[in-house]
Amino acid sequence: MRVVANVAERIGGLALVFFGVTFVIYLAVFALPGDPIRALAGDKPLQDSIMAALRAKYHLDAPIWEQYLSYLGGLFHGDLGTDFTGRPVLRLMATRWPVTIALALTAWAIEMVVGLGIGVVQALKRGTAIDHGLLVFTVLASCVPVFVLGVVAQQIFGVRLGWLPVAGVRDGWPAAYILPATVVALFGLSAVSRLMRGAMVENLGAEYVRAERAKGFGPGRVIGVHVLRNSLIPASTYLATDLGYLLGGTVIIEGIFNLPGVGNLLFEAIRTHEGPTVVGVSTALILIFLLTSVLVDAIHVALDPRLRRA
Repeated sequence: MRVVANVAERIGGLALVFFGVTFVIYLAVFALPGDPIRALAGDKPLQDSIMAALRAKYHLDAPIWEQYLSYLGGLFHGDLGTDFTGRPVLRLMATRWPVTIALALTAWAIEMVVGLGIGVVQALKRGTAIDHGLLVFTVLASCVPVFVLGVVAQQIFGVRLGWLPVAGVRDGWPAAYILPATVVALFGLSAVSRLMRGAMVENLGAEYVRAERAKGFGPGRVIGVHVLRNSLIPASTYLATDLGYLLGGTVIIEGIFNLPGVGNLLFEAIRTHEGPTVVGVSTALILIFLLTSVLVDAIHVALDPRLRRA
């Protein structure tokens, strides 16, 4: 009963977050001053009857709460809406997702392997020059703005050295994705490495480690089996959450490297005042964040036997 109650409470909390955030986004997009239909026409005036028909089609003539409820009704049927040219948002996103997913997973893999590796080295070499040097490197990498890192990486590795493509996805994976993915991954290295280092230092001084060593087990088994597994919990929590961020937070890097992903679609929609596309893409990204939070709970249960017995 306790487990069922916890699951129900978790689902209820996620539902409140979803409805609250999507309503705020919808309000910010459609309740602001200005007429998106008139902006869509540009310098060419439209007849009043045509503008009225377009407003009715997109429910822009209804109160904002009624517009939101109409949007939710379509959303529950798998419809993220249509843009002002009649194209379904789902179809627009479908053509962009492969690029964003490839970029996000590449960045996530780099962040996971390098970040966890740095954390392990720092923990085993704690207090030494190696530990301090790696800490300085990861902190500095996370402090530099992403657009600065992106432009500098393009100039050094793309223009001057010619090792990797500067922009676009013509060269395919991995060539076209390594450079932007590395730039994105640098911002998560500091958090992953610090979490891994802190957890490992704590576990290395735990009672069960001393007991394992007293039994004669070597460092490979003690560290590789017990310490690493127990130390992965905080870092895995961050990594699982960060995957959702990477899937939706690559707007700037996709723009710098001219990658036709979902982030670039969102940027273009904001620039052209395509409200339905902005709301539809944002809703999809919110769902991803919520799903990753559920994934975090599942990872906790898998890694911590105490939660399975609760």
